[in-house]
This record gives sequence, structure tokens and C-alpha cells, in this order.
Amino acid sequence: MNKLYFGDNLPVLRKEIKDESVDLIYLDPPFNSKRDYNLLFKTPKGHSSDAQITAFEDSWHWGSEAEKEYSELLRQPNTNVAEMIRSLRSFLGENDMMAYLTMMANRLLELHRVLKPTGSLYLHCDPTASHYLKIVMDAVFGQEGYRNEIVWQRTNAHNTAKQYGRINDTIFFYTKTLDYTWNDTATPYSTEQLARYKKDGDGRLYTCQDLTASRPNSNSGKFEWRGTMPSPNRGWGYKLEQLEQWWEEGRIALKRDGKPRMDGLIVYLDEMPGKFLQTVWTDIPRISNTSAERLGYPTQKPLALLERIIQASSNPGDVVLDPFCGCGTAVHAAQKLNRQWLGIDITVLAISLIEKRLKQAFPTIVYEVEGLPTDMDGARSLAERDKYQFQWWACTLVGAQPFQGKKKGADGGIDGLIYFQDDTTGAKKIVVSVKGGENVSVAMIRDLAHVVKREGAAMGFFVTLSEVTRPMVTEAVSEGFYDALGGRQYPKIQLLTIEGLLNGTQRADYPDLSSGELTFKKAQKEKKDKQQINPFD
Repeated sequence: MNKLYFGDNLPVLRKEIKDESVDLIYLDPPFNSKRDYNLLFKTPKGHSSDAQITAFEDSWHWGSEAEKEYSELLRQPNTNVAEMIRSLRSFLGENDMMAYLTMMANRLLELHRVLKPTGSLYLHCDPTASHYLKIVMDAVFGQEGYRNEIVWQRTNAHNTAKQYGRINDTIFFYTKTLDYTWNDTATPYSTEQLARYKKDGDGRLYTCQDLTASRPNSNSGKFEWRGTMPSPNRGWGYKLEQLEQWWEEGRIALKRDGKPRMDGLIVYLDEMPGKFLQTVWTDIPRISNTSAERLGYPTQKPLALLERIIQASSNPGDVVLDPFCGCGTAVHAAQKLNRQWLGIDITVLAISLIEKRLKQAFPTIVYEVEGLPTDMDGARSLAERDKYQFQWWACTLVGAQPFQGKKKGADGGIDGLIYFQDDTTGAKKIVVSVKGGENVSVAMIRDLAHVVKREGAAMGFFVTLSEVTRPMVTEAVSEGFYDALGGRQYPKIQLLTIEGLLNGTQRADYPDLSSGELTFKKAQKEKKDKQQINPFD
């Protein structure tokens, strides 16, 4: 079953994902950009909104949680990992890098556990920690699990003071065993490669490839064939039977004396799948600021990049897992390519963004969400655990984009914003205020009314975990109505309880000709929207 999980991926992996149940894992864990990534939303004019919120902090710190996970690593059964992590701590000390590697090691062990014997894992990273991550990966998967280090050119050349321009990311490719799923991937030939082809008598394009291979210390392939003997350091690259077969088929180019050329294997362009993919990928550009694919998530990867990985290392119906799923490119690609998928993220914002993306791209999609509140007990628990995650989640219930963040200073009485359009005069704004405490009062309604006037907003939504009182209702009604085009009136201040929003007895009521497109960037609808088989049944 396709599922999104809200929460820390370590306990989710341990509790929810079974041993050897996943075919392919892709992860792009954040690290050490020395800044917070902001999830950018859309303004009515399409510019980056001033209403931004911290999606996640791209840093890891040594503290009690890192110390706890370090102790777990020393006690788990993979002694290679235990020795490796102990040595790294001795070398690095207790700092952000060590905290990152400790927490990644624990998660990679769980990812190794859930991976099928035929499964593969791709870890996407930048040069900040890639050298350390490879050591961790070698300890978890064994050196025999290493397949490739892929270099992806993510941006164009640019000037960097006193060093070479940083234009690439690294993607490590590991497999659990040597018996792993693999589908050859070919790309179109370049203009230079096509120039090597010539036309034969029938007009077919062909080129010639070498029939020999380097054999400096071996007698393999060192035999005379039809009057031709390879040079001393080389030998025939194919068995005699294969060479004879190609001779009979007319696939061997000849010298003037009628003997076979050592570079004479005739290969026709129309029989070739293309250029087989190598470890340097320069043909998939990053998502530009004007790209239709762009959703505003700073670390968003191109859909084509994930499609390539998924097609190479899985088959239709296989299970793809992304434990740091961010804006959901991996799960989007998996859905598009008829794979099952599992996505995990620690922020409500990411889960909300992925849900919108999937529903827009695949209107009939069926999936589940685990970890987000579905009843009042869950809502209270989230409010107690994390005030800001609760606020962001509550905003999703009314279709609002969260406003600012816990490190952005005072919110000025605004927790969320909704943009809508009901006439030709332009976009209008709704202010959302979320209260997760046990006590709410009339004064809070007055405060929201003041903010609505101050911001020039059309309406205000008061979303509360607690029940509203009659005096609060009276105060809200006293603010009057918003008169929409066509004569319909909407309460200017609307009181919405979490319970009412969850059970469907209440909803945010406002006109919107744009169907929400002014508030959130919209994912493109995919042409194929096939329902998939469920390998877990």
C-alpha cells in the first residue's frame, strides 16, 4: 500500500517497515549548508512569498539524542559499524559532523534491514560529508556492496573565489547482494558519436568496434583467426564460435587482403539502444526558477533524475522507499512508473506538500498517511509535543500556507494565509490564527479582527483545539460579513474547531475562482494515472 509517514524515520523504520520488504531506497538527507531551508509558497503574482516558513533545519548537533544513538551503534550486532563509528568519534570529536554520521549510521542499518536481497540503495549527497558517508556505507553494506559513485552535474558553471566551481552532487549506489535488480539504461547518442557512423551499400548507418581486448599477462584470446593474429599485448575479445558466427552473418569488416580487421565488428545504429549510461550524468538539468516542475522546495530534485534511478534498479510493482522524502519527487516518480512507494518525513509541511502534489498529478490516486492526527487525542498529542508542527498541521486543515516560523520572530497574530479570487479586481487574503491551548477567549477574537483590519484582509479564520464559547461566537458575528461577487455573504470572522474540521461538520467557507492555485504552487497533472497492484496484500 502506498503510504506517507509523518515522523522521525528511525522509529518509523523500526516499527512500521518489515525486514526485506523494499526493492529500492533513495535518500537525500540534508546536511550542513549552515542555513535553514525555507519552504517557499506562492503569492498571487507568482513571486516568492514573504510568508515563508522553515521547512527543516539543515544541520545536526551533538547532544543527548546523538549520544543515545551512538550508544545504540556500539551495541548493535554489526561490529564493523561499531568499530567504524568509534574510530570516527575519536578522530572528529563531538561536533555536528559526528552527530550527522552517528544518526545516519543508525538509519542506514535500518535501511539495510528492510532492503530485499535483490534491492539497491542510492544515497544523494554533496561534497560536505560524502567522503565520510562512503565509509559509513562500506561498513553497513560491506565493501562488496559498493557499485558506483555517480556524479550529477546539478548546475552550470559559475565563478567561485579561489577555488573550482562546485557544480555537482554525488550519488552513491550500493546493493545488498550481488544478485540485484538491474535494467540497462541508454541515452541518445551525441552529435559527435553520430558523426562516427557511415552508410553501407543499403543506406544503413554503421560503425566498427574493436574485436580485441587488452591481455598483457594472459594467453586468453591469443590465437590466429582467418589469417589475423592480435598484437602481443592483446587477444581476441570473443570466443572463436562467436567470431565465426559474425563472419557468416557478414558482420566483420575486411582488410584489402580479405582478412578480418581487428577493429572490424560492424554495428548498425538502428540495432543499438543508445549510449549506455556511465557514472557522470550531465544530461539532466536542475530545476530552474522558471521551470513548470518547480514547487518552491529548495532541495527539490528533477523528476527525470528519480525516474532514471527507479527505472534502472526496480521493476513495475516493486516497492520504492524514500526516508527523507521532502517534497516527494521520489514517490511522484514511483507512482508515475507504476511502482509501490513509502515516504517518510519529519515535518508536517513536507507531508502536506507531497499530498497536494500527488493529488494534482494523479487525481484518482489512493494512498494512506500515518502519524498525522486523525482524531482529537492525536491532535492534542501533537500540540503537546510540538507547538509549531501542530500549527502547521492545523493550517493544512483549512488549506492555508503557514506564515513565518519559530526562528523568524513574532508572527504578528498570523499563523497562516489563504489567497483567493472571486472577481476581476485581483487576489484577496484570509488571515488564519491557530490556538492549540486549552483556554480560548473573546479577547483572541478581537485580536484576530484587529489583525484582519491591519493586514487589509477580507476575512479571518480562528482555528482552535478547544471548544468556542457563546461570547466568542457573538464577538465574531459582530464583525459582519464579506460580500462576494454575486451577492453571497461569508462570515468575516469564522470560528473553526479542530474537532469540527476532522469530523467534517465544519469547513473553511470562502469563494475562490482559482481553486487554491493562488496559495500553493501546482504540480502538473501526469497523463498516466493507473491504479497499481499491492505487493503487501
